Amino acid sequence: MFSYCADPDALGTFRWFSCYLTNGVHMSFYLSFVKVLALLAITAPVALSFGFAGAMAARSHVLPVSWLGKGYIAIVRGVPDIAFFLFFVIALDQGFEWMRHQILCPEWTDPVRQGNDFLVCSNAKLPLGSAPEWVHQTYSFFLAVITFSIVFGAFAANVLYGGMRAVPHAQLETAEAYGMSRRQTFWRVLVPQMWVYALPGLSNLWLVLIKATPLLFLLGIEDIVYWARELGGTKTSRFTDYPHPDWRMWYFLFLLIFYLGFTRVSEIVLEKLMVRLSHGQATTGGEALRKQVTA
Repeated sequence: MFSYCADPDALGTFRWFSCYLTNGVHMSFYLSFVKVLALLAITAPVALSFGFAGAMAARSHVLPVSWLGKGYIAIVRGVPDIAFFLFFVIALDQGFEWMRHQILCPEWTDPVRQGNDFLVCSNAKLPLGSAPEWVHQTYSFFLAVITFSIVFGAFAANVLYGGMRAVPHAQLETAEAYGMSRRQTFWRVLVPQMWVYALPGLSNLWLVLIKATPLLFLLGIEDIVYWARELGGTKTSRFTDYPHPDWRMWYFLFLLIFYLGFTRVSEIVLEKLMVRLSHGQATTGGEALRKQVTA
């Protein structure tokens, strides 16, 4: 390939683009798509877990627990995502380093917080300065998963809380009349039925999560937006073997197609899931399916 690309003969258009699109920098661009998909695959179930825990806490009969759940939903939903990402990631990173500092550097006597500076011993840094680049990227990705999960977990908690309240109360009373305990009623009646009410909101939340992935750039992760901007900018022969004018419009157009395609696939999957969950439910969708079967 290298001899093919280094042919001094005036490269044809196809040959030039085949070399240009397979160089090392573009491989990093393609890898960034894997990062985005991995973020979505990990964050979605973790955020749903946060949301389920928050919804359970919000409907708890123990007042402090209920306040905690409702406070989590209200506070996180009330803070702009960008502000939360910029503040929370720094606070979380410093929190981890402070705990390591207390364990690894007990002989340190100077205050950690000195004005606007946050100073810990070198052994407490996360990651260590001597760590390879992939460790730094993995740590940033870990912080991104936690931050995305907490933010979207609050929205998921609000959706699930509404879904739980939408389940007809008569069904819960019927379960209790049959001798079910409160725990059995919750897990066998309330939770299975709440999904059909919560799924439309969760579907919208999933699509918003997809559109929020460019926020990875704020966390120092070289995501698809970062590489699209870097690769699409004007390049001269002084800095690269593949000079070209400003192509950012084409790179971002490619990202547009990617996001639209991914969103469309998500809509198809979510629609099929909605149909499956509606079977046997006393909802408009469930009744329509029942009539189709009996017709």
